Amino acid sequence: MPENDREPWECWLHVPDDPCAVTVSRRTLRLILTLHGLLHLADTAEPLATELVTNAVRHTEGSAALRVRWKGGVLRIGAWDASPEPPDPPCLVGRCADDREEGRGLVLVRACADLWGWQPLARNGSRGKCVWCDLAATA
Repeated sequence: MPENDREPWECWLHVPDDPCAVTVSRRTLRLILTLHGLLHLADTAEPLATELVTNAVRHTEGSAALRVRWKGGVLRIGAWDASPEPPDPPCLVGRCADDREEGRGLVLVRACADLWGWQPLARNGSRGKCVWCDLAATA
């Protein structure tokens, strides 16, 4: 079945405030993609999800969530966190300080995803945001 003809689906994974949750999120994403016949997207999707979930866990307090959605031939990966503050904008490629330890994750997201952004989002009565990126599937 062509990927664009697949039924839409969505998965959420609760992510505790724990750095180990990033590895669990990455492995869960690979399993989700495998089960939906989208394993060919995993090599790009995994580092994107890793960056988004790492930011959600590292830069905010409280719980977070990984959101994976398939619709119309596009895989959307998002990370919800409890902070309503927007993410810091990524620096331009080649203009990041080479010795900077942080702040390069969204550069990777911007470079590898077809589209990315963020939006305010409430989840289970908590205000926060979702930082997301899209990967268009190619056969």
